[in-house]
Amino acid sequence: MTEHRQRARRRGQGELEALVLRALREADGPATAGWVQERLGGGLAYTTVITILTRLLAKGAVTRERAGRSFAWTPDSDQAGLAAHRMRRVLDAESDREAVLASFVTGLGPDDERLLRELLDQSRGED
Repeated sequence: MTEHRQRARRRGQGELEALVLRALREADGPATAGWVQERLGGGLAYTTVITILTRLLAKGAVTRERAGRSFAWTPDSDQAGLAAHRMRRVLDAESDREAVLASFVTGLGPDDERLLRELLDQSRGED
């Protein structure tokens, strides 16, 4: 007899990273992986939380400090910073940066194009 099990929807890495960052931002200060796991609920394994936190550390999205035999984690980036990191990683993986950027820019809608121009102008003014 075949047993049919309903499996939980598999979340993408980016989605889990966003959930962990959100939980850390809600903390009153540095938080342990156990606290994050408890806060998220949903049956995430402790090792999964540690893996996500370690990936976020490598991306510069969190910092950690020793807390006994464990670590306490603090967000160092918000969701926008994490998305920007992913965008840079995709761009860095391509051999023709100019073509990728040109394709990206020509695909923008008028409002996003205007916003990008304003942001570029602002960044030039800060130099």
